[in-house]
Amino acid sequence: MQRPRYPMPDFIRDALAAKNLTQAYDARPPYQRNDYIGWITRAKLPATQQKRLEQMLDELEKGNAYMKMAYRGKI
Repeated sequence: MQRPRYPMPDFIRDALAAKNLTQAYDARPPYQRNDYIGWITRAKLPATQQKRLEQMLDELEKGNAYMKMAYRGKI
């Protein structure tokens, strides 16, 4: 069973560009990119979407976490 693929909303694309994190996002495996988008967009409240977006941006900026789990990119 395959996971649904989520399209990139403009507000996420804009936030990545504003923080210069597009390259860090693109470097993540496809499943992580898709999970982040689905997780953010499934939030019912705008405040929750914003909180999740900020978590993703923080994790991408630090580069050592994915959904609050330890993450090490390819070496």
